[in-house]
Amino acid sequence: MSTRTDAADGVSESCDVCERDTTHSVSIELRTESGKAENAEFSREPYRISECMICGDETALRMNNA
Repeated sequence: MSTRTDAADGVSESCDVCERDTTHSVSIELRTESGKAENAEFSREPYRISECMICGDETALRMNNA
């Protein structure tokens, strides 16, 4: 299960695939890390999701590790 909330649109960031700064769609997503149903509600972590609007490459950064 994941919950996605848009944080910003049109952010300029470096894209490893395009090898230049491009416009990215950035959002925050809660991802469940446990595969066990009984622990799923306690294993959600926030991730920063950045998607290049040119090539579609997506990166996810766990916010607790940022």
